Amino acid sequence: MRILTLFLSLLLIIPLAACNNDSVQKLKVGEVAHTIFYAPLYVALSEGFFEEEGLEIDLTTTAGGDKTMTAILSDGIDIGLVGSETSIYVEAQGSTDPVINFAQLTQTDGTFLVSREKIDNFDWGQLKDSTFLGQRKGGMPQMVGEYVLKQHGIDPRNDLELIQNVDFANIASAFSSGTGDFVQLFEPTASIFEEEGRGYIIASFGEESGHVPYTTFMAKQSTIDENGEAIEKFTRAIYKAQQWVKDHKPEEIAEAISEQFPDTSIDLLTTVVDRYKSQGSFATDPILGEEEWVNLQNIMDEAGELPERIEHDVLVNTSIAEKVISE
Repeated sequence: MRILTLFLSLLLIIPLAACNNDSVQKLKVGEVAHTIFYAPLYVALSEGFFEEEGLEIDLTTTAGGDKTMTAILSDGIDIGLVGSETSIYVEAQGSTDPVINFAQLTQTDGTFLVSREKIDNFDWGQLKDSTFLGQRKGGMPQMVGEYVLKQHGIDPRNDLELIQNVDFANIASAFSSGTGDFVQLFEPTASIFEEEGRGYIIASFGEESGHVPYTTFMAKQSTIDENGEAIEKFTRAIYKAQQWVKDHKPEEIAEAISEQFPDTSIDLLTTVVDRYKSQGSFATDPILGEEEWVNLQNIMDEAGELPERIEHDVLVNTSIAEKVISE
């Protein structure tokens, strides 16, 4: 009798377990890079905000804007975290299934100007006649870099020697080996250089360029149409994380994302998070505003990389984020 009771109990438990498992929605997400700059995403993972929404996130690093967009278009991933300029490039090529920006994660450039020599009273004019080791041509870091230089009256083509033929992965090592008087670096490399005396952070391109939709979550329109509920849940989890980051100290944020960066010390994580948070790099909500969209295209246009002007409502969907925020 006890064996029969146990057997009947198992029959009841197994369907329930299967039902619960079926209720979890899986999303494949590709991030263009794995960086502290994306701290709110990792907070959403570590604090269980995706789980609260019944989502299971398969996160991979797709390493580069072109590769990330290819993964989106080929259904290799459901959602991509990448610069908004990539959606403009695809739309300009005549896409029949546009890639839509639905949730913003970072709202400033994430690079810093690092000098080889310590400069106590830096002025942008000091870059004239120098050698500047910039980022890859056509990418947001390089476009922002050129935009900021021009804002300070510096012609990147004539007033300095601009080097932009070094692969992203090799820029830091090229500077270490003696190339360039100044270099444009992401964190934590910039802070590591400063700690080791190999360079000095003297300016922030994020502060200089203002708000832009630097990295956003995007998906094909067909994906949003077919999986609207999952996209909304995803956006809600991101918003929870953004608010958590807004309300917590850099030390707490560093601790929350530490598992994502096992080779980086808590002290360095805290330094980088503090720098990004203090300059407003982390968006506090997922809405990508029209002013930011216009600023993005102005920067692309200034760099000669804007194929055509595209209206905000063509490639940006704010309704999902607005619904999540209003709840």
